[in-house]
Amino acid sequence: MGKKLTVLTALALCLTMALPLAAGGSKDAAKKGSSGTVLTMGSWRADDVAGWTALLAEYKKATGVEIQFKPTNPPDYNATLRLQLESGTGPDLMFARSYDTGIDLFKNGYFADVSAIKGLKENFSEGNRAPWTTADGKAFAIPLFAVIQSVYYNKDIFAANGISVPKTWEEFLAACDKLKKAGITPIANGLADEWDINECFMMGILPNFVGGYKGRLEYETGKRAFNDANMVKAFQAMTDLAKYCPDGYEAIGYNDSNALFATSKAAMYADGSWSLDTFKDMSAKWGNFAFPAPAGAKAAICFHADAGLTMNAATKHPAEAKAFLEWLCTPEGATVAARYLPNGFYPMISANIKIEDAHSAELYGLIQGKDQDVRFCWPKLMSGDPSGYVLMNQGVIKAMKGQITAKQAADDFAAGLAKWYKPN
Repeated sequence: MGKKLTVLTALALCLTMALPLAAGGSKDAAKKGSSGTVLTMGSWRADDVAGWTALLAEYKKATGVEIQFKPTNPPDYNATLRLQLESGTGPDLMFARSYDTGIDLFKNGYFADVSAIKGLKENFSEGNRAPWTTADGKAFAIPLFAVIQSVYYNKDIFAANGISVPKTWEEFLAACDKLKKAGITPIANGLADEWDINECFMMGILPNFVGGYKGRLEYETGKRAFNDANMVKAFQAMTDLAKYCPDGYEAIGYNDSNALFATSKAAMYADGSWSLDTFKDMSAKWGNFAFPAPAGAKAAICFHADAGLTMNAATKHPAEAKAFLEWLCTPEGATVAARYLPNGFYPMISANIKIEDAHSAELYGLIQGKDQDVRFCWPKLMSGDPSGYVLMNQGVIKAMKGQITAKQAADDFAAGLAKWYKPN
């Protein structure tokens, strides 16, 4: 009961501030809300119905505005949403994909321009706004939540072998070496499913090797070559890891890696924060640490933009939709929302949001004080042929299998991109 009252109090305070700023006038919006206004929210997060339903129920109690959460089967979301918007039946509020997919719906006039949403520029960093911002600076969605790439580690195994959380990449490799010599598999990751070694590991370490957000921009604008020394070092780092992966790692899949870590058969596991609840019943003590940077390099972390939230340009309830977005752009609103997000999905607002679950809070704390960036290939390298994602994935796998050197992997990455990518 205490938690519920706290939530309601926070909602009431936040909305008292937010509603007067809503388009069309707060008094009208409040009157409409109290008389039964109903908005709909589209999403691809079908697994989160319970959480969003509870959050939106609290919102209704505080404002009188009902927002119905209506998710779509994740693989069908993009196509279904476009059909709804084209036919005039789209939701009032909706989850927005980042970068090109979202920009396309904005340019077609379906997503509203939310640049003027109070709190958006003030409470979110440029990097965290970027996935939902056009080249000319228009925002087509507010940042909703992101996921974190990190290393899960078995605290019991570390303690038994006298290993501390590594602070540099060199210390990380030394820890791997010590564990292997003790007969323990250091890293649970394998190559069979391909995507996870790229997204969870390579793109997890890259911010530390290329200079985070600003470093990535230098590659995209042509100031740095995609096969420069830093990129070679990143591919080399992945090559160096191969000997610390499980025996037969070439045939180890994502679920196999989960099982190896969950059963304490591997000491560490590079994965995303979405897997937090996978290990909630694990008997051993465990935690997370950030991928360490090479000695002398500035620490950075992959805080990957997962979802934005926007409003329908044709909604019949613009004031209420805008008020909800403005509330989510306040620290108070983000704090309340965080209570209902699944573990491992975090608000992107520039505020120290309290996370109640201990493991989730430990992981969220890793982003504090660090440069943050999305997965390297997402912003501009995904749409061409061959895509930067495929090129990097192939390079990592071949290098880890010993089929090519790290330098060759970086050269292939650069050569493939040169076939279509124009620095901008």
